[in-house]
Amino acid sequence: MNERVKDLFQIRDNETTIRTEMLAGLTSFITIAYIIAVNGAILSIAGMPYEAATIATVLSSIVGCMLMAFWAKSPLILAPGMGDNAFFVFTLVASFGLTWQQALAAACIAGVMFFCISLTKGVTYLSQTIPVSMIRALTAGIGLFIGFLGLKNGGVIVPSESTFVQLASLRDPHALTTILTLAIVVPLFLRRVKGNFLIGIIAGTLIGGCLGIVDFSNMDNFTFSMAGYDSLLFAFDFSQFSSFHFWIAVFSLLMVILFSNMGAQLGMLPDNSKFRRSFQANALSIVAASMLGCSPTTTVAESATGIAAGGRSGLTPFIAGLLFIPALFVVPILKMIPNAAIAPVLIIVGCFMIQGVKDIQWDDLTEAFPAFLMMLMMPLSFSIVNGIAFGFIAYPIVKIVTGRRSEITAAMYGIAVLFLIYFLLGQ
Repeated sequence: MNERVKDLFQIRDNETTIRTEMLAGLTSFITIAYIIAVNGAILSIAGMPYEAATIATVLSSIVGCMLMAFWAKSPLILAPGMGDNAFFVFTLVASFGLTWQQALAAACIAGVMFFCISLTKGVTYLSQTIPVSMIRALTAGIGLFIGFLGLKNGGVIVPSESTFVQLASLRDPHALTTILTLAIVVPLFLRRVKGNFLIGIIAGTLIGGCLGIVDFSNMDNFTFSMAGYDSLLFAFDFSQFSSFHFWIAVFSLLMVILFSNMGAQLGMLPDNSKFRRSFQANALSIVAASMLGCSPTTTVAESATGIAAGGRSGLTPFIAGLLFIPALFVVPILKMIPNAAIAPVLIIVGCFMIQGVKDIQWDDLTEAFPAFLMMLMMPLSFSIVNGIAFGFIAYPIVKIVTGRRSEITAAMYGIAVLFLIYFLLGQ
């Protein structure tokens, strides 16, 4: 049996062992398990049933991990991503005005386009023609957006008539739960305690119970059922297929998933020869997630923990995928988790995503200004796509007015024109 496993996952070729790969898979699962609770909570904002969306999250994670295990034979983990779920809810649904069913259709098409690109040399072309500053600003801007979302959902930042937003009363039980949970999670995260986010969410739920925002009295009634999940399965709606607005939404999503996953995979893979197939597995998992009724899957940053534990082969995501299966049976219990317990995770993930700003050329204003504008507009306009649009439109303008037209690629002109049309006709 061991020999068959070694041959299937190329254990010897990757100079690793079954025991090491299994430990890496367990480590990866523990660090990403929080997404089971968080993703359903975010998707429910778009009107998707919480329990059904959480089941879709688990199923999408299982499929994504198995694709990475058997198609790419890579140690990366695929699961619904934090930036992608925020884009799905607050850009595709809230900003573009799509229904969540139409947003699933947009995700499916973007996934198919992603896969087609992954089969060609277009991936290499795009990675060379889109400026690094734009890619890093895109990720960092989403990080700012997610951090702001965490503070908002956690009740720490509230509306204000005079200043638009303000700090909430720290005596408010929701805000207090968020702050106390954050005080627990940050040290765990900094000390790299395995399962830090999961521990924090559990602690936050207990704190919320003590402060009266969580009711534990109905725990005996929690039973697992797939009833209601059929409302999400193959639920996508292509009725807006001929709409320009719909295709701008598809293009915007494609930009996000393409470059965020490209950067993540090239940055984490121990062996870059596995990049092409890993990228293809990523694309196929996005299509599968849309069919299962979930926001796009992504190469999660938590993959790095499994790789750090020695993961080198497809056995790592295979073990992680298997561990998602029993998680289905605790889905009903997850409904009691308050937003205040999830908010600290959003804040910390936002901080993690913004770290790429160090790669922006801040001493070159023609690179720095479009990047800054992109990052600033995402949280302030509460729209990821508006931020992307401002950044990509500003980039060629500042290059042209400073006489540096030669630094603008054809792809950058095309993207800027598309986003300009979006503002003029599609918004």
